[in-house]
Amino acid sequence: MPAITVDNVLVLPRLPRLDETARIRPVRKVTTAPTGFEGEGFPVRRAFAGVSTTDLDPFIHLDQMGEVDYAPGEPKGTPWHPHRGFETVTYIIDGVFDHQDSQGGGGTITNGDTQWMTAGSGLLHIEAPPEHLVMSGGLFHGTQLWVNLPRSAKMNPPRYQDIRGRESALLTTPDGGALIRVIAGEIAGHRGPGSTFTPITITHVTVQPGAQVDLPWQPDFNALVYVLGGRGTVGTDRRPVRTGQLAVHGPGDALRFSADTGQDSNTPALDLYIMGGKPIREPVAQYGPFVMNTRDELLQAFEDFKAGRLGVIPTERLPHTGGQGARP
Repeated sequence: MPAITVDNVLVLPRLPRLDETARIRPVRKVTTAPTGFEGEGFPVRRAFAGVSTTDLDPFIHLDQMGEVDYAPGEPKGTPWHPHRGFETVTYIIDGVFDHQDSQGGGGTITNGDTQWMTAGSGLLHIEAPPEHLVMSGGLFHGTQLWVNLPRSAKMNPPRYQDIRGRESALLTTPDGGALIRVIAGEIAGHRGPGSTFTPITITHVTVQPGAQVDLPWQPDFNALVYVLGGRGTVGTDRRPVRTGQLAVHGPGDALRFSADTGQDSNTPALDLYIMGGKPIREPVAQYGPFVMNTRDELLQAFEDFKAGRLGVIPTERLPHTGGQGARP
């Protein structure tokens, strides 16, 4: 997993050791993501399947896209589609993805980059592999997280954050056994580049075989630990987890997880995508690409989409033509 890495983690800032009074969060449940297909047929794991909206709040949806090694001609994306009322956070671990919207925004993200789109009042959007990747094939792996917006921000104008992998805050554990990439929020005083409406933290952590991590976590945030790859344990009771599983945690001050000493040859370490945020605690009405507070607001979103109020597909860009878009 290239993402963003360093040759020597020992040069990085280190997490402080937990205070002896810190409460390690208990693991409330472990779920296994079912597999499916998205867009034009690329494989995904539905990471939040079977988890209640109360446990997820302020998050709505998470897909692990791939990991898949495409043959030439196989890479796939999504057709044009609308969004309103939430944010999409697309994190590319391996591969390249172009994106464009109906308002002229767009760009290219690759290993370790994040495209953070605040859909707000609404737009049309497309995500696709660039033409050169379609021709050559290659490895593709990433995630897309949907973050809810509070009622007060659901109709804000759309905006982008184009976060390069090198902008993430990087740190390690006291023994150097893990690489922690802070994409948004703050961990032990180290702040990631992502700007959020709702206070949240997102981090990608790679744990070397046999290493353990005690990760400080905001007490008023929820905590969701998703396994991108590898095998390990979570919590003080060492609940086993593996690729495609999500651990939902209870209250506390810190998360504890460790990587098994033996890993598969294709997943040499334990890779985790960890999310937490302050719950919004507002009603959620969701259907397809719209996340609002009431059924009436959903109906209005569909009416606005059909009437072209969320934008129209640019005439100069037919789906999956034109190569890489300009940086936003």
